[in-house]
Amino acid sequence: MTVFRPGETCWRTAHADRAAFLIDTEAFFTAAFEAMIKARRSILLLGWGFDPRTRLFPDGYDGPDDPDEVGRVLVDLAATRPELDIRLLIWKSALPISASQEFFPHKARRYFRNTQVKFVLDDAVPFGACHHQKVLLIDDRLAFCGGGDISVDRWDSPAHLDEDRRRIMPKQEEHAPRHEVMMMVDAGAAHALGDLARERWRRATGEVLSAPEDAGGDPWPDHVPPHMLDVEVAIARTEPAWKGRPMVDEIRRLNLACIAEAKRTIYLENQYFTSPLITEALAARLAEPDGPEVVLVSTQKAPSWFDHLTMDRARGTMLWRLRAADVFGRFRAYCPVTSGRETIIVHSKLSVFDDRIARVGSANLNNRSGGFDTECELGVQCEAEAERLTITAFRDRLVGHFMGVTGDAVAKARAEFGGLGAAIDALNRDGRLATIEPPRMSPIGEFVAAYHIGDPADASDSWRLGRRRERLMREARAIAEAGRGLSRAGNP
Repeated sequence: MTVFRPGETCWRTAHADRAAFLIDTEAFFTAAFEAMIKARRSILLLGWGFDPRTRLFPDGYDGPDDPDEVGRVLVDLAATRPELDIRLLIWKSALPISASQEFFPHKARRYFRNTQVKFVLDDAVPFGACHHQKVLLIDDRLAFCGGGDISVDRWDSPAHLDEDRRRIMPKQEEHAPRHEVMMMVDAGAAHALGDLARERWRRATGEVLSAPEDAGGDPWPDHVPPHMLDVEVAIARTEPAWKGRPMVDEIRRLNLACIAEAKRTIYLENQYFTSPLITEALAARLAEPDGPEVVLVSTQKAPSWFDHLTMDRARGTMLWRLRAADVFGRFRAYCPVTSGRETIIVHSKLSVFDDRIARVGSANLNNRSGGFDTECELGVQCEAEAERLTITAFRDRLVGHFMGVTGDAVAKARAEFGGLGAAIDALNRDGRLATIEPPRMSPIGEFVAAYHIGDPADASDSWRLGRRRERLMREARAIAEAGRGLSRAGNP
């Protein structure tokens, strides 16, 4: 039975002739550039952030002529191909966040003024919420979806080198190593994402867009081999309740369904981990004698002071809860570092359950991604042996690249030592996957964690801390009790 149920755990499912996983932004930017160059009718981008100065294939040097800057690429395409409709729909970020990005994307409006590129800032969300979807569409024939924005501090290669001048920013500074993952799909799955993007454009601008006229061609990047052929792709969303529209919490429901379905391994990569609901669902599985192992990869310390104060404190509470529930020693939480011990920012949002389910999107494992912000993700569930081997290889490659080993090495260690956690123990000789230690809590930190400051569950509790805490505790208790009931039923 599939976990992807339209109207419950996903919006819809659609067929893709091809699907591929893009590990780290070097792969995403290179594929995106080739796809945009091949576009015949339309380029449509949804983003949390966007900076037209972003270099798509940097060489380590910044000069007066950088033809790989995404803004220049788009302006040139629009000028030379009048039949090509280029639209960017980016969240109109709050001023404190904009300031951290040198007031981009707000400045991008001036960048694209008097060009054929249509650039719109989207604030059609409740106060305090954000548009967090990251989707790039080419001709409705090809789509990218995942955790990556096109911004100046995102490029990195899977090597995550200590020093890499290709991680160059406009003022010549080098940004920190960063890990991202995107998924690329074509055919009906791309068209479905086009429907989602056009509906958001309508809500933001009032303009109704038609699907682009089919002009043929194949924008799939020539250098990217598909990892899957003829696969059904699920699209799941989060949308806040606002202006008469009900909340859409497909991703939250899907998280709980996937955790309940897992048999052997739950692998999670995420920037944030603060949701009591997901924590209790995982705790219930860890309490089962024959439940799955759980491996979480995140960042040791959030890069912004606000997220460090809010998300890191709440995550510490969640980690203590899972450690307490881990009576059979199946839980591990890691933060990756470079060979020189520099923190790698984990910005990816993906999950792999056994060798059957893989999901890549924009949603964090926090409260707001379940009901307050807008989110979008793709998922596949595979039963055929070849497809299941593809999912396993994808996960093994992800784990291995953090430790500087191949996915094949991870697969061999899993077979030899009896599981993913044991394989990491055996291969992690240089300690490049370091154990995440919860931060020490001051009274202020305890208050922030208890009331989930900065992390609303939905629009109704965005400014009502007591209601948020009461609701989260009530729902977490219900999940914990359900887990205990299942445990008693399975172990009389």
